[in-house]
Amino acid sequence: MDPAVMKQLAKEMENYQVIMGQVEGVPLPDPTCDGWDSIYNFQARGDDILVATFPKAGTTWMQEIVDLILQEGDVQKGRRAPTYIKVPFLELISPKPMPSGVELAQTMKSPRVLKTHLPINLLPPSFWEKNVKAVYVARNAKDCMVSYYYFHKMNIFLPDPGTWENFFSTFLSGDVPWGSWFDHVIGWGKAMDKHQILFIFYEDMIEDPMREIRKVTKFLGKDLSDEVLENIKYHTSFQAMKENPMTNNSTVPNSIMDETISPFLRKGTVGDWKNHFTVAQNIIFDEEYKKKMEGSGLNFRTEL
Repeated sequence: MDPAVMKQLAKEMENYQVIMGQVEGVPLPDPTCDGWDSIYNFQARGDDILVATFPKAGTTWMQEIVDLILQEGDVQKGRRAPTYIKVPFLELISPKPMPSGVELAQTMKSPRVLKTHLPINLLPPSFWEKNVKAVYVARNAKDCMVSYYYFHKMNIFLPDPGTWENFFSTFLSGDVPWGSWFDHVIGWGKAMDKHQILFIFYEDMIEDPMREIRKVTKFLGKDLSDEVLENIKYHTSFQAMKENPMTNNSTVPNSIMDETISPFLRKGTVGDWKNHFTVAQNIIFDEEYKKKMEGSGLNFRTEL
């Protein structure tokens, strides 16, 4: 990414006001809503690979894993550009001179890896028409909520989360950017029967990364040696990604994502919610969770 472009973007963002709109009842950043036609009419290609998640569910991690599998473990190729350039964020529309996710994707050669946080009902239909393979990563809602809270605090593109108590209620009601965590995971979970979707749990990735990397490799139709897979595992570990300027967002100016407030790659663990949830919040959450998730067939772990 050209540093001059980033400098210009930082200048454009100086007086940036976060405004949220809605598409079919799902809260999304206003520029995304304004440019919705170009997003919804996006033309997928048959060999695209989609990485889909609710925000803060291990998106960057999975993007790097998929990219390195396609590069057959070649780390230098993996470092050809920052993650947000290598893997266009489909529904992101940033101020100029940054290209939108759609514009960036249109300039890329196949096979493309694309990223989305969209709930399944808002995904451009061309993905299913072309029978595109999607890797969906799901993270337990409690840890997702905590991580998303800190991301709101440091990311100029997202609304101010207010206090933890405020954000807890907002998240639970689904009134956060990209909507309800419950609707998101249930929607994508149900679609597994109809489409080529590999559903991966973040907690499983933490527990045994090699097992999950093998699953993704097989799903993508690749046959890689144990040595290559070990290399991918090493270079996509939390520590390696935190030190890699192509994955740690250090190429993004602090005026856009303020790492002094919270690092982009913060903890990468399971169970940090215990440091934030009060006993009362945990009871409220568990009741709501039981109500919403009953019959979903999805079993999340909140600790390992």
